[in-house]
Amino acid sequence: MPRRIFGVSDEDDSFDVLMRQRDQIGVEINENINVSPELPDVLRRRFRVYFKPGTKIAVRTVRSIRAADIGHLVTFTGVCTRVGDVKPLLEVACLTCDCCGFEIYQEVIGDNFNPINRCPSGACSLRAPTGELFLETRASKFIKFQEVKVQERSEDVPVGHIPRSLTVQVKGGLTRTMRPGDVVDITGIFLPKPSTGFKARQTGLVADTYIEAMAVKHQKTGYSDILMSADDMTNLWHHHQQQDMYGKLAQSIAPEIYGHADVKKALLLLLCGGVTRELRDGIRIRGDVHVCLMGDPGVAKSQLLKHITTLAPRSVYTTGRGSSGVGLTASIQRDTTTGEMILEGGALVLADNGICCIDEFDKMEESDRTAIHEVMEQQTVSIAKAGITTTLNARTAVLAAANPAYGRYNIAASPQENINLPAALLSRFDLMWLILDVAGSESDVALAQHVLHVHKEGKPPGLGFEPIASSQLRAYVAHARTFSPHVPVELSNYIASAYAEIRQDEIDAGEKAMGYTTARTLLSILRLSEALARLRWADQVSEGDVNEALRLIKMSKISLEDTAGDDTSKFDPITAIYMAIRDWADAQPTSEVRYDQAVALVISKGYTVEVCTIFINDFCDFFSLVCIL
Repeated sequence: MPRRIFGVSDEDDSFDVLMRQRDQIGVEINENINVSPELPDVLRRRFRVYFKPGTKIAVRTVRSIRAADIGHLVTFTGVCTRVGDVKPLLEVACLTCDCCGFEIYQEVIGDNFNPINRCPSGACSLRAPTGELFLETRASKFIKFQEVKVQERSEDVPVGHIPRSLTVQVKGGLTRTMRPGDVVDITGIFLPKPSTGFKARQTGLVADTYIEAMAVKHQKTGYSDILMSADDMTNLWHHHQQQDMYGKLAQSIAPEIYGHADVKKALLLLLCGGVTRELRDGIRIRGDVHVCLMGDPGVAKSQLLKHITTLAPRSVYTTGRGSSGVGLTASIQRDTTTGEMILEGGALVLADNGICCIDEFDKMEESDRTAIHEVMEQQTVSIAKAGITTTLNARTAVLAAANPAYGRYNIAASPQENINLPAALLSRFDLMWLILDVAGSESDVALAQHVLHVHKEGKPPGLGFEPIASSQLRAYVAHARTFSPHVPVELSNYIASAYAEIRQDEIDAGEKAMGYTTARTLLSILRLSEALARLRWADQVSEGDVNEALRLIKMSKISLEDTAGDDTSKFDPITAIYMAIRDWADAQPTSEVRYDQAVALVISKGYTVEVCTIFINDFCDFFSLVCIL
């Protein structure tokens, strides 16, 4: 091998070494014969020029971009539905003669490239058969190229129209900055793309259009991408140290909607989520919390879903009637550039590491609804279509809203007949919340006053505190998700006994059982407890977190107990508390119950600490039960 005549530093890439070698060769050999004296400026350029939008430029929709904008710089917003692979795009071609070694550089302008096939050097011009030129890939210049399909947002689509989409060509450092499902503001040049070849005979003078991207700005970043300054952390600590922080965070979710305090707490836990654990043998235990809101019409289920969609950094909203199994999982499409069959992710795949809100869940076809089973438990989508066999990630939390089987909840029918969902699907929801529209003079008047105040003032009535802004709530949840709490060993027996009690209550209820309890319910208790510990910014689950998780599971069916047809099975709170404590004492067995044990048992049954205090103060001396304060 020849001796190296120049040094190679760590900063030099292959192009630097190649150009330095050619400079050395140009000194020793006649330039007119072997080396072309002129190199394109594009070949030596190490930067790309991008145009950023000004602060006063209005962000437009995809539908508002017209033919008059061709050749202009436009800024629009949309949702990324398909992101292609990053491929090399030829920018400067280096052609080398196989006879004399002459090199010529040809700059590629546009989509078409016709390379020179005859050597233009003086040595080859004197020969009868001139040398042929071949492409030398090492000396050519390639840039990164990616094609993205952007669709207009659902709120920008007029009534009776379908969403429009645009093809965006991304080059250079802007590649790999967008993922499917991202809501982005794209600034680029609106350009035509005339058809060539056989397609031009069919389309004629009609040309396709595309956007050459210049700048990409994400509207909502993920939890892990949120950067918080010292002032932001100070504000978060201020909220964290407030009294009843858990309740204030929950009430800050959709404050325009009246009531639903416990439902909003469940949605707060949905945003926070539990801890995803991967075992040594490869088994993955999900940490995302799935919630289903089933109730009568007009109880603001869809409004809660819409608010969660705007609050979560990554979310997809869809309806059951307008969604198919393919639209939820993945579909097979043909790539317009290469003609190959590719996968295009559905709603659940687009909501990876986010929340998928499905409205009108009961209106879905049964064959389409079964596509969600794998996503809700294994959090993957398995595809075997058109010769493509793969598994896509769908690590999403599902928030569904549905109506009962009869439109409104029929008290005369059993809960299973009203819910009308298969047990395999019900067991996958961590919380199945039943919301009934129960008539009551006081509650109806309060609801009417709340709605009238919102319509008159444009804001909800005072909550007694300043609601936390959506950006601060998002930052609080983002910081809470950095914790990975675990369940201590001393709480294992308590959680196991609580789960066994839930199973026994369901057996005793028989046909009047209001839920379907399986081993997944035990995992639901753990996930809700971990989410509560995350909200406290704690690394360990406490007994209060477990009690709150049991209370939420109890409160999710409390509206059915208020409207139960059999009055003999209903007790006043004091009697119900007495029977619960008595049954617990008989099961131990013991005749003494500590105060903290009584409070934990009462909270797990869905009652408050105030009711437990009234029970102890008024009736503890008359019962054969000794309460140790």
